[in-house]
Amino acid sequence: MNEIYARIEALCKSHGMNITELCKKCSIPRASLTDFKMGRNKSLSATTLQKIAEYFSVSVEYLLSGEAPSPEKINLKVAFFGGEEGITDAMVEEVMHFAAYVKERERKR
Repeated sequence: MNEIYARIEALCKSHGMNITELCKKCSIPRASLTDFKMGRNKSLSATTLQKIAEYFSVSVEYLLSGEAPSPEKINLKVAFFGGEEGITDAMVEEVMHFAAYVKERERKR
């Protein structure tokens, strides 16, 4: 079985629900997860992954890799944006690039 599907299934079990219930709560077509499990689809859409991650309060990174985001990444999201909900890694990277730009600009003065 696909590791991503297995993580989603484990999250469902830990919350006392099944995949069908999750799909209903997240407005995800049940067929998309069935096709993914059976290998008829090789991936889930970013929207589907985001809905599942938000429902279980985990990161998409966790669903994909099984690893939670590093404490440093969480700390940056909190420091830059006041929390981590709805904040993508791309947003954090953009702020980090801007901070590097400001630092370099000030160094040249």
